[in-house]
Amino acid sequence: MRAVYIKEFGGPENLEIREVPDPSKLSGSEVLVRVKAAGLNRADLLQRRGHYPPPTGYSPNIPGLEFAGEAAEVGSAVKDFKLGDRVFGITAGEAQAELLKIDHRLLVKIPDNLDFAEAAAVPEAFITAHDAVFTQGRLKNDETLLVHAVGSGVGLAALQLGKALGHRVLGTSRTVEKLERCRGFGLDADITVASEPNFAVEVLSNTNGRGVDVILDLVGGGYFQQNLQSLAAKGRLLLVGMTGGRTAEIDLGIALSKRLTIIGTILRARSLDEKAEATRRFALHVVPLLAEGRVRPNVDRVFDIQDVRAAHEYLESNESFGKVVLKFGD
Repeated sequence: MRAVYIKEFGGPENLEIREVPDPSKLSGSEVLVRVKAAGLNRADLLQRRGHYPPPTGYSPNIPGLEFAGEAAEVGSAVKDFKLGDRVFGITAGEAQAELLKIDHRLLVKIPDNLDFAEAAAVPEAFITAHDAVFTQGRLKNDETLLVHAVGSGVGLAALQLGKALGHRVLGTSRTVEKLERCRGFGLDADITVASEPNFAVEVLSNTNGRGVDVILDLVGGGYFQQNLQSLAAKGRLLLVGMTGGRTAEIDLGIALSKRLTIIGTILRARSLDEKAEATRRFALHVVPLLAEGRVRPNVDRVFDIQDVRAAHEYLESNESFGKVVLKFGD
């Protein structure tokens, strides 16, 4: 089979399309998926550079965390899927290959209104956002959500889910144009972040001084102290990304006085059972919203798999709004 292959760690020039062995024989609980499209994520850029190796059992040379395709072979114990079913899901690696062997609990049937490229833009972003904001962050009732890097794949997913479920959503970005485009997805208040983060004043101004109940932080680094100031009493901070750095100072007094909850979360390194539970919740709570058109994938650009180097360069440029997708042929 063909696969995206990292021949050595470094820049996009180290990517190639290589013939690699097909996956080994299925167990009874697995499904072989013929991948039609795969999402490209910043984690793939890090893996290409040698900074984000996959868990044991996955090749460090074949990236890919999300996919959409057809069931090409079904294990004897699998009852929920049959040959030819259109499926999408998450994996710890190797999704950017023509064939992927995966436990059936990490698969969900694609709604009829999505094509493969659109479906491939969904799993990593929407499972991450739903798990962080609603399962771990416990956003509920009339609570307010703040999303950093709201124009990213996960950020847009969180924004859409928040609005679909009746919440007020604030968002930040370094790019005014991205914030303007997010208004089309229902963003209630947009905040442009300068090189020195100072967004707390605007957050408090937009919430009558109360602060927000949940923050989804896809940036990290210097945002931490401003996050604490932006949270309401009993607020929850979800740390998901570190594009802005991995170190920060913390004012313990604010965290204590507001009785804040600070949660670090990552999807890739979780156990199979934990990923299966997150996938189950996604199938139950998010897929119906996709099928009804109440939330939708935002595909920025689709690249043929042969143009994977250009796709990496484009994602690294920070010009994308939403998801970049790799497609295997027609």
